[in-house]
Amino acid sequence: MTEANKYLMNTYKRSHIVLRKGRGMKVWDADGKEYLDFVGGVAVNCLGHCHPKVVIALQKQAQRLLHVSNLFYIEPQIKLAKLLVENSCADKAFFCNSGTEAVEAAIKLARKYAKDHTTPDRYEIITAEGSFHGRTFAALSATGQEKLHKGFEPMLPGFKHVPFNDIDALKNAVTKHTCAVMLEPIQGEGGVKVPEKNYLKQVRQLCDERGLLLILDEVQTGMGRTGKLFAYEHFDIEPDIICLAKGLGGGVAIGAMLAKDKVAASFQQGAHGSTFGGNPLATTAAVATVEALLEDGFIMDNCRRMGDYLMAGLGKLKEDFPSLIVEIRGSGLLIGMEITKNCASIVDMCAERGFLINCTCGNVLRFMPPLIVAAKEIDSLIDVLDDIFGTMQ
Repeated sequence: MTEANKYLMNTYKRSHIVLRKGRGMKVWDADGKEYLDFVGGVAVNCLGHCHPKVVIALQKQAQRLLHVSNLFYIEPQIKLAKLLVENSCADKAFFCNSGTEAVEAAIKLARKYAKDHTTPDRYEIITAEGSFHGRTFAALSATGQEKLHKGFEPMLPGFKHVPFNDIDALKNAVTKHTCAVMLEPIQGEGGVKVPEKNYLKQVRQLCDERGLLLILDEVQTGMGRTGKLFAYEHFDIEPDIICLAKGLGGGVAIGAMLAKDKVAASFQQGAHGSTFGGNPLATTAAVATVEALLEDGFIMDNCRRMGDYLMAGLGKLKEDFPSLIVEIRGSGLLIGMEITKNCASIVDMCAERGFLINCTCGNVLRFMPPLIVAAKEIDSLIDVLDDIFGTMQ
């Protein structure tokens, strides 16, 4: 810890745990202590830690070719684009290195499309309060959390925030300057907030009526996290642009921005780019990840079944501790438990007992385990939470 504090910038509130090894649902710290990981790299390790299919693919590719410029075609990049397009509503893909970069690409594409097809003064993008879209300046400006803006003002112009799940507020926010609406299908960092079933359909209809693009930030909800490859599939709509990252590489850093043909056409040569985006190593890992997710449908089926199982277990805890637990919400294996107290101490107590969980918004316990989690592992977590909650009565 001494060297970490000496050499690393203090940008994260870190646990004292130093993780050294991971396999499947388990990770081990530097002292050899074993943990069940219900954070999953913040929804990144969708296949679990060091999935053999991803590891072997990386080993082979690392021996073959690590990096070349996007001035040349890259075989695994083309293969990944085909996989994503053929299994989504999109027609074209652009690759980058993170969720923030995917959002930045989407913002640029939406503005460029508006300039190409409407009027020069249509540049504004409406997002939701409580949203999280990234840490770079445009993505941060799009993010609807004032606490994250503090100290970095002024934010970039061109973004407007409205309450999530409020179609009337969204309608009233549209002006002659609006070019797009950008939403998370389920707000992750904002407390795992799930919209009413018809909300996104109403948003899609509004965008069609007003000539706006619909951007869905699926950085956290995509890649099987909700039990379908993409969360928009639950809501019977199709977005114009999709932002992906986190689980896409199965643990390797990669982002993607997908778009419909008519929208993607506004990105011509020189309009956007990324030195490392879509590099051979990252796209190889992502191909292996997507193929594993699609193979026989087992992993996403497990996500749906275990998501229901975890929700049921947490629901039983809510019945037993009604004064502590406010609400349980989520989809698939993205689940939040809102409680009446700050939950940081619960995270620490779980870690002491060998379970890694997450706290967001101060009072929401967030569960994002690998999609391979088993019932017995969920049972163990529920038992530990039951014990901890019992000490808080």
